Amino acid sequence: MAEYVIKAEKLTKKFGDFIAANAITFEVEKGEVFGFLGANGAGKTTAMRMLCGLSKPTSGKATIAGFDIYRQTEQIKKNIGYMSQKFSLYEDLTVLENIRFFGGIYGLDNQQLKSKTGQLLHELGLEQEAKKLVSEIPLGWKQKLSFSVAVLHSPAIVFLDEPTGGVDPVTRRQFWDMIYDAAHRGVTVFVTTHYMDEAEYCNRISIMVDGKIEALDTPSGLKERFNAPSIDEVFYQLARGAKRVE
Repeated sequence: MAEYVIKAEKLTKKFGDFIAANAITFEVEKGEVFGFLGANGAGKTTAMRMLCGLSKPTSGKATIAGFDIYRQTEQIKKNIGYMSQKFSLYEDLTVLENIRFFGGIYGLDNQQLKSKTGQLLHELGLEQEAKKLVSEIPLGWKQKLSFSVAVLHSPAIVFLDEPTGGVDPVTRRQFWDMIYDAAHRGVTVFVTTHYMDEAEYCNRISIMVDGKIEALDTPSGLKERFNAPSIDEVFYQLARGAKRVE
């Protein structure tokens, strides 16, 4: 029997008369790589903020890692990881200081932090760069470090908000290898991306249009349903009917 770590039912967020997320319903299984797509203004960010416990829904219900989205937001925050393209690390701290800072935020004790820090630096090949400022290391390393920090505390779910923006194709592929490794360890990966080729790597994909989930299936299922050669074409078919933009 499937174990769902995200369950949303008619989840809705209104800002005055504007409905940013309109009765969205979906489930995500443990260890699944779930793509959450949509054009600018589709409602992705609003939905993700609700799922992370950062924004209270107007109506509907949801559980994240078994915790209620209304009553248990602090427990949700402790059981998820988060990485954003816009902000994930402190540039004026060293690699080591960033790891220790976020490990502390995620509640790791000194012994856990020491063990996981050494393991992380070794796996990323960053032992020699541990005392360098994050601003001094290449973007690809920053992205991989950001992801590693986001799963340092072994969360049930990691939310990735356009995590590979601006990195080269080789680094993107390496980053997705890290995503698969996390999923194999049982971490559920919830990812938004503007790269449609990356969407093909997901186990399932949802596509939002004007605040609603208009399609949800495996990549092959979506391409078959829309008679399209790629997810890029599926996305275009749906997004071109959007009535609102940011």
